[in-house]
Amino acid sequence: MNHLREIAVKLPDYDLDAMLITSKPGEFYAVGFHGEGIALVTAHENFYFTDSRYIEAAQAAVTDAQVSMPQPGTNYHKMVQSILNRCGIKTLGFEENYMTVDEFNRYRDALSADLIPAGKLLTGLRACKDEEEITRMTQAQRIAERALDEILAFIRPGMTEKEIAAKLTYDMLRFGAEKMSFDPIVVSGPNGSLPHGVPGARRVEKGDFITMDFGCKFGGYCSDMTRTVAVGDPSAEMRKVYGIVLEAQLAGIAAAKAGVPGCDVDAAARKIIADAGYGPYFGHSFGHSVGIEIHESPNASPRCTTPLPAGVAVSAEPGIYLPGRFGVRIEDVVVLHEGGCINLTKAPKNLIIL
Repeated sequence: MNHLREIAVKLPDYDLDAMLITSKPGEFYAVGFHGEGIALVTAHENFYFTDSRYIEAAQAAVTDAQVSMPQPGTNYHKMVQSILNRCGIKTLGFEENYMTVDEFNRYRDALSADLIPAGKLLTGLRACKDEEEITRMTQAQRIAERALDEILAFIRPGMTEKEIAAKLTYDMLRFGAEKMSFDPIVVSGPNGSLPHGVPGARRVEKGDFITMDFGCKFGGYCSDMTRTVAVGDPSAEMRKVYGIVLEAQLAGIAAAKAGVPGCDVDAAARKIIADAGYGPYFGHSFGHSVGIEIHESPNASPRCTTPLPAGVAVSAEPGIYLPGRFGVRIEDVVVLHEGGCINLTKAPKNLIIL
């Protein structure tokens, strides 16, 4: 898998002769391989440079690009400059949203072409997932769901949050994940009010909610899901809050379709929570884009006023967090199309009581 052609087609839109890709996610998107190298895309030729640690694997994996590594006395800067000379490149796009000031200065001093900020070229392409990308994300999601099935049979009162997080990680790797999309979030009881709480030594007790936010990578693409489950019989308010969050999530998903601004999707869910009197306890956005990275763009947030494009994969994860008491979050990932969205998540969302 690579997206070299898609990148090349976009070069004229940004008045570029070529695009320099130096970030890890950009590199993977461009050539379908990560070897701590760089890609250079021109209108007619593509180049991928990596070092001796990765050259053999790159030569086997990378297609539609000339693969090479620095020889003694040369480096990536000199290799890029040789292509600039050969192809007459005068304007060179770069990923300003990833490149550090130091890296920029080094490239600027070493290269003859004008360096033009063009990060939106890649982020715009990456926002709209193609069929193969969606297939990989779906496979990652199925792995996460198998791990969920395992963890629901594993959880017992007295276990620590860390034990649960470790089991989730182990099972996702056991079922075929390459790595985690992010460190799993497992919070229980009063810790549930921490949306991004870190699993700790707290032991699960009867009557707790446990919120588990986790995902894995398959084929370089992320899954992301959250489920909140009860250990023993939950209180009436816990059941009420769970129902409100689920209703809010379903309302946001119903509003999610290509052409709708992200803020409108967020508002559909936020209204349910606000009307129920819990508005101050939902502080984050409804969702974020997911792909090669766990947080991409555009987002289903109050600040996103631009229409969401067809093919964007966005999380649907409203929550209510009551400080010092408990929290509830339910998360799926949906892919938008013109008439609505497809939910990649198949795990049940009814309140599960262990």
